[in-house]
Formats: sequence, C-alpha cells, structure tokens
Amino acid sequence: MASQITLSILGCYAAAPGTFKNPTAQVVDIRNHLFLVDCGEGTQVALRQNRIKFSRIKHIFISHLHGDHFYGLMGVISTFSLLKRSAALTIYGPKGIKELCLLQLKLSQAYTSYPLHFHEITTKEPTVLFEDDRVIVSTIPLKHRIYTNGFLFQEKLGERRLDINACLQLDIDSAYYAKIKQGGDVTLDDGRLIANADLSFDPEPAKSYAYCSDTAYSQKIITYIKQATALYHEATFLDSHEHLCKPTGHSTAAQAAQIAAKAEVGQLILGHFSTRYASLKGFIEEASPIFANVHLADDGKVFTF
Repeated sequence: MASQITLSILGCYAAAPGTFKNPTAQVVDIRNHLFLVDCGEGTQVALRQNRIKFSRIKHIFISHLHGDHFYGLMGVISTFSLLKRSAALTIYGPKGIKELCLLQLKLSQAYTSYPLHFHEITTKEPTVLFEDDRVIVSTIPLKHRIYTNGFLFQEKLGERRLDINACLQLDIDSAYYAKIKQGGDVTLDDGRLIANADLSFDPEPAKSYAYCSDTAYSQKIITYIKQATALYHEATFLDSHEHLCKPTGHSTAAQAAQIAAKAEVGQLILGHFSTRYASLKGFIEEASPIFANVHLADDGKVFTF
C-alpha cells in the first residue's frame, strides 16, 4: 500500500486571532510520526477539535518567534503535564525558545512531568533537525523580518517491491523475500545468479512536504523545495497590497504561485492570510493562472498527498 502524508490545518491566519480564525499551527502525519508545526494561540483547543491525540506528538517545530506562531506553546506544554505525560517532548526553534519556555515554567513553578528537550537553531543554511529510518526533517531558511525557518519533511525510500510472479516462476524460496526487498540478488540451486531487478520493482517514490511561513518572495528557497510533493507557502496579501510585502516580510498569492511553478512542486497550499480580507476567493483567482494545482488552507481542513 502506498504511503501518504496527511496535513491537518489547525490555524492559517496572520497576526491576531479572530473569532473563527486561528493563527498558524498545523500537524504533519508522515510515516507514523505526528509533528506539530508552529503553535499559535488556541492550538491545544484546535488539536482537540480535530481529534488529534496529544500523546502522539513528540516533536514540535517553531518557525520563528513572532507571537502568532508560538504563543500557544506554553499552553500545550502545560496541558501535557496536566495529562500526566511521561514521554519526552523535543521543541525545535530559533535561539531563545528555550529561555522563553523555561522562564515561564520557573516563574509559575510548573515544571513538566516529562523530559523537555530543546534544539535551538542558528544556522542560515539548510540543516537536518531530525532523522530516523523513515523520515528526515530539515530547515528551509526563509526571508522574514526576524530569523525564520521553514521545514522540509521527507520520506526515506522504502523497501523494493517484490515481484511475486517472477519469484514463483523461478521457484525462489520465500526465505529470500526479505533479502530481495532489501535489494539483494539471489543464487539459485543450479548456480544461476538472478539480479534483483528481475525479482523486484522500484520502491514507491518518496513523498515530501515543504512548509514556508512566514517569508517574503525569495527564489533562494527554490533549490531547497524542488519537486516537493506539496508546498505550503504563505500568501498574506493580494496584489492590491503588494506594497506591504517588503516592510512586513510577507508574500502575495501570486508570488507564492511563482515559487511553486519554478520549484515544480506537485501542489500548492496557500495560507497565513491577512484577516483584512472578507473572502479568500481572490487568493485562488490571483494564484491559479500562474500555478494550476493550488488550494486554500482553512482552519480544520485536512489534506492528503
């Protein structure tokens, strides 16, 4: 069965939260890992509304230290303790994230019931933050008013797929199947060496998800996100407010679409919308002529790819 990445949008609006508009937070479900990405106000409520199990979240990635991306973090940390969590939690974020969290815990005398680890990021080049035998997570340096990183979530290639018909025709013992799926050749009883390519198919292509919020238009990131399965790119403004992009360090929907097209990604998801707009229809209208496979994020929306 082919793998899939599931993206749950908990919040996708810029700056201050609204009655029905949450600031940025999302959950990436990839190869049985549940990663929380950014943690704006109301994140733990949104997690409950989306029926996401708190206990499965062992890694939190914070892109930068603007409030709409991390003001919900202390609530999540505290609630994990109230739930008697024992599993370790690792928080990845810019230098300063550890001091911010530990000071609040110290002053409130509310230390966690579980090991709390911090991985502070200072590099301005892509760097690996997390890796195991299934997934690798790297930074995407972004162009914003303060030090900011996006994150690239990549599957590792799985095992080769067994060509069961070829194996049966050659009467290959099932004891060799694991070796074949791992890329090994097989020697038959008569001495013939059967190449792995004759006994298996290539593994399913590895999928990837690139998260880019917040950032001004920057072609530099194209190399880092080239041919990603899906790209989430901020689209704070429409063309009518493009003049605000430079002073705020944000992008328009059209600029996000240009990045998606040049990076040849599979699909584009727009988010981080300014709450000044009564309707999101204009974001699709301005992005789709540049990049066809474009979608709008929305609080509570789930994407699979």
